Amino acid sequence: MDGSALLLLLLNFGLIGALPRLFFRPDGRFNLKWWLTALPFFLCPALVAAATALHWQPLLPDAWRTGTVLAAVVLNAASIALISMTLGTHRIPLALWHQDDDAPRHLVTYGAYRRIRHPFYTAFLLAFCSGLLAWPHWPTLALALYGFLALRLTAVREERRLAASEFGAEYRDYLTHTGRFFPRPGRLPAAAPLETVAAGER
Repeated sequence: MDGSALLLLLLNFGLIGALPRLFFRPDGRFNLKWWLTALPFFLCPALVAAATALHWQPLLPDAWRTGTVLAAVVLNAASIALISMTLGTHRIPLALWHQDDDAPRHLVTYGAYRRIRHPFYTAFLLAFCSGLLAWPHWPTLALALYGFLALRLTAVREERRLAASEFGAEYRDYLTHTGRFFPRPGRLPAAAPLETVAAGER
């Protein structure tokens, strides 16, 4: 794998790894559920870096490598851009994953959340896909699937909590216009006024 492409992948996962300390609320605990959800975020970049350093051969033919590495670069850039956009959308830090006291404080339905309910998680999934494309092999595929499953379970839990919160009616309406990780085809939700705070701030 090209050194600059690997550096971009490591930068992306480094940014993701820094989020709990740089952005999320400092009162959270890194409990067992948090670590189980975060595990693939540590293993994927380490595995790709090791595979590159040790010249492990990927499953795909060498002729495909230029295309897969280029796609990995594009996905990493998109992931970093989406993380930046999501950070710019929030006015207050979020709770860490799997906290007992992460009751929603606001509902955010504008900016990065206008069409996607979990833009952070979408950015994380793009990072996993970039790892898979950077070094297409069974371990990176397994980590991407594990990451998707962990993020999906976390997203479902958060959506249930928001639907049962004081914002429940508004949130259930928001669900009809948005996709969990990717935009839902069809009707675009109306732009929320800037005073309304949106989906995912919890």
